[in-house]
Amino acid sequence: MARVPLLDGRDPAIADLARHLSASRGGRLINLYRALLHAPPVASAWLDFNTAIRYEGTLPPGIVELVILRVAALNGADYQFRVHGPAHAPKAGLRVEQVEAVREAQLAPGLFDAAQLAALDCATEITRSLEPAEATWAAMRSHYDARQQVELVVLASAYNMHTRVARSLQLEQEAPAPLPPKA
Repeated sequence: MARVPLLDGRDPAIADLARHLSASRGGRLINLYRALLHAPPVASAWLDFNTAIRYEGTLPPGIVELVILRVAALNGADYQFRVHGPAHAPKAGLRVEQVEAVREAQLAPGLFDAAQLAALDCATEITRSLEPAEATWAAMRSHYDARQQVELVVLASAYNMHTRVARSLQLEQEAPAPLPPKA
């Protein structure tokens, strides 16, 4: 159970914002935003910031989802992993085996290409030690331009915040969605 009441957005003081949040995320007011509605300026800024880092950058969608899943797995954030694993990862072109490998920390060549491994390593090091090693950065540089490097660092950092907020508030997923069965 969440540590704060999850607001439904019917209060006139937040109704417009709740409708905007819902419309911006596929017509659903997810629990994360239902909690953030207690702080309307934060909820609004959160939406704008996360829209920019997820949808307005130049990183391929599959890389975005791999980074999000890796950070979620490292931080034990089931809320984000259960949302992104079955719902967003396949749409971004990731295979079930890749999602499972990220969950189980089996990040092997063959399952992931060199660009994916560079992004996963960078996300891992940002999450574990805050700063990627020089060898990791060299691998990043060989696959991503300067803009993408910045986008990847900000994405991994933002999802570290995401996972910490969800865990601290003890948010549960709206409707648990299991990963699709392995083929």
